Amino acid sequence: MPQISEKGINMPASPIRKLVPYADAAKEKGIKVYHLNIGQPDICSPQVALDAVKNFKEKIIEYGHSAGNLSYRQNLSKYYSKMGIDVSPDDILITTGGSEALVISLMVCLNPGDEVIVPEPFYTNYNSFAVQTGAKIVPIATTIESGFALPSIDEFENRITPKTKAILLCNPNNPTGYLYSKEELERLRDIVAKYDLFLISDEVYREFCYSGEKYHSCMDLKGIENNVILIDSTSKRYSMCGLRVGTLVTKNKEVVESMLHFCQSRLCAPILGQIAAEAALNTPPEYFREIHREYKERRDCLINGLNEIEGVVCPLPKGAFYTMAKLPVNNAEDFAKWMLNDFEYRKQTVMVAPGSGFYRTKNMGIDEIRIAYVLKKPDLINAVECIKYALKEYKEKNDL
Repeated sequence: MPQISEKGINMPASPIRKLVPYADAAKEKGIKVYHLNIGQPDICSPQVALDAVKNFKEKIIEYGHSAGNLSYRQNLSKYYSKMGIDVSPDDILITTGGSEALVISLMVCLNPGDEVIVPEPFYTNYNSFAVQTGAKIVPIATTIESGFALPSIDEFENRITPKTKAILLCNPNNPTGYLYSKEELERLRDIVAKYDLFLISDEVYREFCYSGEKYHSCMDLKGIENNVILIDSTSKRYSMCGLRVGTLVTKNKEVVESMLHFCQSRLCAPILGQIAAEAALNTPPEYFREIHREYKERRDCLINGLNEIEGVVCPLPKGAFYTMAKLPVNNAEDFAKWMLNDFEYRKQTVMVAPGSGFYRTKNMGIDEIRIAYVLKKPDLINAVECIKYALKEYKEKNDL
């Protein structure tokens, strides 16, 4: 029997989806499962985007330009300009989701074995992208006690080696919901400039900022314009996760040219997806005002409820729609499986993502979970109640 590749062996399972069989089994027993494990919003996609696909009249869905439809890139340039980000259509490439944008960025910026520094916990698929591209993730720890604030410059410098080529940042952050301040980003700028590194900035949650604090893009950082690569996506902004349309933005012409070669090798990003994404740029402002209000209410409902449970620690996220919570258990993954396998409260239970899957460092996040507050408030209230009674029963059974 032939043996699969090392990449195939090392490719990690998603902690966000690995417990799906347990959830399916619970549903078969007639138990309602509240899915807090995955960032799939229940907000309706913009009607203008749905109408654009519905009104598609062409008889053939042809290949598009490998860089992305020109009209879409032109309109994206105008969209970024409204946020103070001055880029031309030639600085923009359209990808098959933000995931492809990240993979292409790592392939263009790093050779196999080169290192990218990433604050942890981080989006779990960064681990998968590293395996695919041969990059080595060097984690730098943030703590739940500090609310997951950016570590000091010294901690970054202690991890820089001759193999270090990039820093990868998610802002607002998935999974913590942390929103990096202007001062924190300027500290990163100084490190990037000093060591001439790439700064890959995953900013797909920029529309979801709360607490009155301002989102700052890494594209705004002065003096490192040729070092910054912006990762963007339609998935969360417009609640169109299945559209699979992402964006790469950089002023570095050499990087753009190399990235375009990778885009050419996969021909083009989804044409109907680009049509919907371009139309979504005309989404009325009230759409975002409403979802911003809705997510803020959901966040406050969830965080307040979790922090009322004895032993639970959950900082207030300032952005995105995720939070990391520390539980009074020895192993959060065991607890998460147990909730699906052996627990029910009024014929209900909860599916969460074990926190350890969002860390690179072994034994980190063992007692943490990531929660996506993408359900309506009544469901979140019920889910928190389930977690409360589940923790009580689990601790009694395990003598914690």
